[in-house]
Amino acid sequence: MIYIFDVDGTLTKSRNVIDPKFKTFFEAFIKSNRVWLISGSDKDKTIEQVGFNIWLGAERSYQCSGNQLYQGGDLIKENKFELPIAARMCLEKFLKDSEYPYRYGNHIEERPGMINFSIVGRNCTQEQRDDYYRWDLENKEREKFAWEIRERYIGLDAVVGGEISIDIYNKGQDKGQIVEDVDDKFTFFGDRLEPGGNDYPVMKAIIDKKLKGNKFHHVKSWKDTEKILHSLI
Repeated sequence: MIYIFDVDGTLTKSRNVIDPKFKTFFEAFIKSNRVWLISGSDKDKTIEQVGFNIWLGAERSYQCSGNQLYQGGDLIKENKFELPIAARMCLEKFLKDSEYPYRYGNHIEERPGMINFSIVGRNCTQEQRDDYYRWDLENKEREKFAWEIRERYIGLDAVVGGEISIDIYNKGQDKGQIVEDVDDKFTFFGDRLEPGGNDYPVMKAIIDKKLKGNKFHHVKSWKDTEKILHSLI
């Protein structure tokens, strides 16, 4: 059995470090189980969140929604992606026209194989992040922007990720691509498993391929993940 974990909202609070007690438990868990990590973030952000021991101790670490694969600390594969000029102009228009009043910088972040787009900006503080997240829950802005990207650009996909952003990449270069690598049954833990969420492509890939015997846990926080893992043990 392979245990596959999203990071933000699943092993940690979004863009925060892992809880110390849960970290100790999880470090022990990965020593006796096959564990894969998959995050929309890059390697450095993931290490910052879960710590180097967990990142390196996992059998595989998929970064940037699976567009980079690290194994034993080495980069095994990497997909390339360049955002079309028209799509970049569309994001800049979103940024200009959004009714959310605050901007804090780093709105269009280029990552290997993908773009991360945020109205409030990735330079925001935790308090500013929380404010945008509450506003977006009511206004559904990110869902609307992601839908518009998918509708306008046939070759692109866009999904809601984390608390403040959407992920944009070529169709098929989402988290679902890790299904091609699995060589055993797996259990997946994610907080965005709803259609349109950035964990959903894993479930969709399983449905499309008609694979059976795999389990999905749609968690609301790392505390749910911890509880489920304790029950498994």
